[in-house]
Amino acid sequence: MNWWLLSIPIISGFIGWVTNWVAIKMLFHPRNPIKVLGMTFHGIFPKRQIQFAEKLGKLVSEELLSFSEIEQKIINPGNLKKMMPLVEEHVDNFLRHKLKDVFPVISMFIGDKTINELKGFFMIELEALFPILMQRYMKNLQEELDLEKIVFEKVSAFSSDKLEEILMSIMSKEFRFVEIIGGVLGFLIGLLQIGITLLTL
Repeated sequence: MNWWLLSIPIISGFIGWVTNWVAIKMLFHPRNPIKVLGMTFHGIFPKRQIQFAEKLGKLVSEELLSFSEIEQKIINPGNLKKMMPLVEEHVDNFLRHKLKDVFPVISMFIGDKTINELKGFFMIELEALFPILMQRYMKNLQEELDLEKIVFEKVSAFSSDKLEEILMSIMSKEFRFVEIIGGVLGFLIGLLQIGITLLTL
């Protein structure tokens, strides 16, 4: 067997690896459009950064961060119950200590029994008031906080280097796998070429 036949899988594997490596690099490079022989070359992500930012903004605002879901979590009775011991502690501290500093005369006529009754009344009112306050707060927050716009502005303002850094940190293993697959497939195609060549001899 000629040695050049044995080199075919190695060369094919190398070409397959280089081709995929170049394809991955072309996702991010060139940063700015370059014209060569009448053809314009521009990295996919730098070219589509604005569209990417728009899609990501919609995804975050409509799918990932739903104000209605956050509101339901906040006003959930179970979650409110977890907050009440802290609220009760503050109410108790107010009635026993801060009230005395603000209204010393009134505090002289308020004993433990009255404090406990007042505290119980306040806690009932606060438990009823918290869900209403949270609903109004979330409504105002949703009107004031345009998540889609915020994400769009942040992502579209990223430098190309920053965008590449983020995507590479997320998908570096996948990109490496694509490069390896290119080499393996190229090697297998080279073996197939040897087989075809030997059969035709």
